[in-house]
Amino acid sequence: MTAAAFQSLGISDDTKERLNRLVIGVATISADHFRKKGLNIPRSTVQAIILKWKEYQTTANLPRPGRPSKLSVHTRRRLIRDAAKRPMITLDELQRSTAEVGDSVHRTTISCILHKSGLYGRVAKRKPFLKDIHKKCCLKFATSHLGDTPNMWKKVLWSDETKIELFGNNAKRYVWRKSNTAEHTIPTVKHGGGSIMVWACFSSAGTGKMVKIDGKMDGAKYRTILEENLMESAKDLRLGRRFVFQQDNDPKHKAKSTMEWFKNKHIQVLEWPSQSPDLNPIENLWKELKTAVHKCSPSNLTELELFCKEEWEKISVSRCAKLIETYPKRLTAVIAAKGGATKY
Repeated sequence: MTAAAFQSLGISDDTKERLNRLVIGVATISADHFRKKGLNIPRSTVQAIILKWKEYQTTANLPRPGRPSKLSVHTRRRLIRDAAKRPMITLDELQRSTAEVGDSVHRTTISCILHKSGLYGRVAKRKPFLKDIHKKCCLKFATSHLGDTPNMWKKVLWSDETKIELFGNNAKRYVWRKSNTAEHTIPTVKHGGGSIMVWACFSSAGTGKMVKIDGKMDGAKYRTILEENLMESAKDLRLGRRFVFQQDNDPKHKAKSTMEWFKNKHIQVLEWPSQSPDLNPIENLWKELKTAVHKCSPSNLTELELFCKEEWEKISVSRCAKLIETYPKRLTAVIAAKGGATKY
């Protein structure tokens, strides 16, 4: 120990020297031995010095990693527990809760404590609200297709519609959660100015056609889009005549006249569970597309449509192939989540 440390304990220089010599000379003796030598100092002090010598082979003060924490161990645990139980709690709320117990610290201090425990501020993903029946159907789909061969998925032509806004996405909400998890999502409903609706498709061989939807989409308009773009996309992507078409369960997709159209065209349609965007890899492309389009800063809807089609064509074949190659992992994640939301 240093002279300042001994002085803070009220120990004289003479006692300090005797204590250090005894510790260095006999590191295996008990604290009671020092008291017998006439060193009238607390037993806990002697024990601490002995343990320090045994562990570090010195009694000098060791370098510290920085200023001691202002928060007690109990308060730190409470912060971590509160963030884990209430993932949407804000730093301001955590700051107020610590102040109530007498510990006033900055938001940055609280953030560092949560980071060290593995909790980071992330934007809550917006996921469709899933009822138990939706989860059951998603789980059934994932388990029934988990054993499908990679070639089967390469034959699938994935499709969907999405709304693309002119001036950015909706507001974000941060939550506390572990890395690579999809817990604590924000429920949404599909399809919600300044926006356009588009239909597009893709396969492992690349992106297919993209079409802007004018006005309200109905069954007749949907069949027109399919008539003008579906077979041409399948031909461009060289899927062959026995490809499988994927679409969600929107009423106009499942309309009797639409299903008759598929039958007459001899197109096999993949059975699809409702409310299951995590199972459709085109959702990943939608996200990337919207990010790329907004970086182009379109100033009107005409430019928005133009940039959408340009950026859609720029999506690489390797990116599309990777999404399909890893599709079994997506199914495994859905099974692990028992049909619930995943990181996809």
